[in-house]
Parts: sequence; structure tokens; C-alpha cells
Amino acid sequence: MTFTKSVRTCFRKYFTFSGRASRSEYWWFILFLLLGGVVANVVDSAVFGFGQIATAPGAAAVDAGNGPVSGLFSLATLIPSLSAGWRRMHDTGRSGLYLLYPIIVMIGVTMFLGLLGGFTAVLTGDLGAIIAGAGGLVLAMATIILVLSPLIVLWWLTRPSHPGQNAYGPNPHEVSP
Repeated sequence: MTFTKSVRTCFRKYFTFSGRASRSEYWWFILFLLLGGVVANVVDSAVFGFGQIATAPGAAAVDAGNGPVSGLFSLATLIPSLSAGWRRMHDTGRSGLYLLYPIIVMIGVTMFLGLLGGFTAVLTGDLGAIIAGAGGLVLAMATIILVLSPLIVLWWLTRPSHPGQNAYGPNPHEVSP
């Protein structure tokens, strides 16, 4: 699949979370998102002056965050990027929910930290209270999982298509256009 065909397909399937997406369809669309984000940031910087802001003479520049064009681009491409990733997971024979594993782990670690009273300990600077005991061990393991989960999802997204038909539909390489 070519770059332009991939972008057209992903926008045509804006809300389509069923079916399968080939590796080329997904990764060409990711390249489009990266290039579009760079262009949107350049436009924001040129037109609206977003980007680096000097706080005081001689002081280090501070990142001002996203501008309106970048924000609109991100908002407009959020659903198609999720649906393309969802379909890509289907193509590897996995549920699309696997795409959300890093977010689920992040919520779990945050909730566990709250249950341990970790937010108060972080604010008061008493990190020893968090690390002490079994809670600290569980938190350490959860942090390792939090770091590894995006890498695992990325690995799944790079895997080849599941040969033949699977539970999510026919192989996109074997279907005639």
C-alpha cells in the first residue's frame, strides 16, 4: 500500500474499528501523523508565535506547548489513529483493546500510588514511606510494567499479518481491492 492510499484509507475508515489493517497501511499513516504534526508546529510557530518563549533576558527558553493548528490537527487525527491501531492489532490476531494496555497500566499504577498514600508522601518528600514494605515492591514491579507496556504494544504493531482469515476478517493482503 502506498503512502497516499494509506492516508486515504485511514480517513475513509475514520470510525471503523472492525476489520484489519496491514502493516504498510498503519505505518504509512503513522508517518503522515508525524509529518503533519511537524508541519502544524511550524505553522503555529510562524503564524501564532508558538514554540520557544524566553522568560527573561539571558534566561533559558521555555516550551510554550501546542498551538491552535497543532491542537486541531491532533484532535482531527485522534480517532483515525486509534481506529487504524485497533485494526492493526486485529491484523496480528489480537484484540484492539491491547492497544490501550499502557493507558490501563498507567491508571492502575496511579490508583495504587493513591491507595498507598503516595501522593501525600510525594508532596511532603517522604518517599521512604512509599518504598518501604510490600507496597514498595508492588509499586516497583508496576513501574517496570508501566515502562515495558508501550514497548510490548509497539512490538505487536510491528508483527506480520496473521496468515489467512482470523476472527477479525480476511487478511488484507489476500483481499482483492
